[in-house]
Amino acid sequence: MHIKSILRVFTTLLGILALAPEAWAWTNPIRNPGGSDPQIVYSGGYYYLLSTSWTNVQIARSTTINGLKTATKKVVYSTSESSRCCNVWAPEVHYLGGRWYIYYTAGNSADLNGQRLHVLAGGGTPWDTYTYAGQLTSEWGIDGSILRFNDWGNFMMFSCFHGVSSQSICLQQLGSDYVSLTGSIYVISQPTQSWERQGNPVNEGPAALYFNGATYISYSASDCWTQYYCLGLLKWNGVSDPRQAAAWTKSNGCVFDSANGNYGTGHNQFFRSPDDSQTWVVYHATTNANGACDDSRYTMVQLLGTHSDGSPNFGEAVDWAHAYSEPKA
Repeated sequence: MHIKSILRVFTTLLGILALAPEAWAWTNPIRNPGGSDPQIVYSGGYYYLLSTSWTNVQIARSTTINGLKTATKKVVYSTSESSRCCNVWAPEVHYLGGRWYIYYTAGNSADLNGQRLHVLAGGGTPWDTYTYAGQLTSEWGIDGSILRFNDWGNFMMFSCFHGVSSQSICLQQLGSDYVSLTGSIYVISQPTQSWERQGNPVNEGPAALYFNGATYISYSASDCWTQYYCLGLLKWNGVSDPRQAAAWTKSNGCVFDSANGNYGTGHNQFFRSPDDSQTWVVYHATTNANGACDDSRYTMVQLLGTHSDGSPNFGEAVDWAHAYSEPKA
């Protein structure tokens, strides 16, 4: 090829790169501020991001992770109903029975004692219209998320005080209509270890992880107003009734905690790359070295690794200069 032709091709490639930098690399954070309690799902060519807004339920979408930084937030639900108007936390969108549902926490404006789980029913894509479908819990409960089993069915897992003195992880069967809970509430994890009791004894923000043939639940431990807020991990034994605490083995300490100027790393979720070869972690953190529970928290996304025994390796919270390529398509 003639040297001038080579130069033209090279110049064209540089132009393409300049026009589409987000296809090649991005850095954290993804949403800052307003990135508390994040969840990302991938569906139909889009990444959908939800996080705590405090006043309503919002969703944003983009064809790339980098694009989520500037994506417009679409309000899909708000209400002036006093019992569920306020303190709107931890929205998550899940695909069940051919449609999408958003599970979230909300309560009253006076205090946090009225926090309950609620559900919105949507359509065939996460971007469709949602309608309020009902309140799921009659007692205090936050951070609802879905846990699936082939033989045991679907469960709602959440943080509660059901029959215990400390904020714990609970399971309750999800109804076949996906907008109700049935049967008893079961406590499967309590904050009994020292690393779960910094500031206050807390287990919250459960997230299901299906990894190398095993079922895990990551969760947030200790008080979010401390730098010790971190992720713990439960592993199901693969045999016993998952509603029993004895069916789960707890990590000996935090599996993911403060690093590289990111403090209070917690309340995570997982999503798969478009080609289904990678697992990514989305979580929140703060630059406040004392931790934070407020809107200063930002959303981070990073790749999940694998330990030599096949278990998930969270690594450490990456610094803001760390550049990632977009998830594999």
